[in-house]
Amino acid sequence: MAPSFQPVETGQEVARRPSFGSRVLHSPTFIAGAVMTATMVTLVLLSPVIGRYSPVALDPLHALSGPSALHWLGTDELGRDTWSRLLYGGRTDLQVGVLAVVFPFCFGVFIGTVCGYAGGLLDTIIMRIVDVVLAFPFYVLIIALVFAVGVGTHGIYIAYGLTDWVVYARTTRSATMIARKLDWVAAAEGGGISRARVLWRHILPSTITQAIVYVMSDIVIVILVVVALGYLGLGIQPPAPDWGSMIYDGQNFLQTDQWMAVFPGLAVVFTGIGLSLLGDGLADVLRPE
Repeated sequence: MAPSFQPVETGQEVARRPSFGSRVLHSPTFIAGAVMTATMVTLVLLSPVIGRYSPVALDPLHALSGPSALHWLGTDELGRDTWSRLLYGGRTDLQVGVLAVVFPFCFGVFIGTVCGYAGGLLDTIIMRIVDVVLAFPFYVLIIALVFAVGVGTHGIYIAYGLTDWVVYARTTRSATMIARKLDWVAAAEGGGISRARVLWRHILPSTITQAIVYVMSDIVIVILVVVALGYLGLGIQPPAPDWGSMIYDGQNFLQTDQWMAVFPGLAVVFTGIGLSLLGDGLADVLRPE
């Protein structure tokens, strides 16, 4: 009689990580952040459709009028529609916020990954540059650079590109230095795979997650910088609408016409909270197990 074999009971089950979609659905933070961010992005993208007036159109007869059926959020001291300026200003600020982080993200991740994996003299030189940049107060450095290279969006892009890459470089370098010591990296290198292939095909996908998560917070910082520079008169130049300049214009009317400063302030807060929640949710969803 053939022997009867019984399956061995190990008492353990192989745990499988939930799919990306499942992790998203089980992350209230990610969902809340995505909904808030999508709402703001949708509104500003539809500004030519749902904006009732041109953001620079003057209506002196209705200057400083409160919210009404004619002007949903009132008008400023020149009679410009606050609702329209809020939408177009958000479109400008979000666009600058996204574009300003593209170069720092790409360059910082590239140089940080190379330095963390290769080490040596290049790593020493780059990290000393990073230390020098981080030694200066961030906002003071940005304002000084904007003064030097010129006001407006091009000044913001240049100033941010020269300074913000160091955060991505340091973050990615630290993650790369940890990853390169793992057994599977040593096995890949011992198996004859080139160092370049190990770096770009194996290490980078594991270390770029932290940089992707930081992008959300970085966009918030850029928007705050744009608002602060607009408040100081160094950001988006008039007559183009901008949340910072709207807050600056409205501060002189806080006692009588609060809507001029309150609505753009609320827009900044809403956008910042949405992007921050989205970043926290991404950290939960992308965190390796």
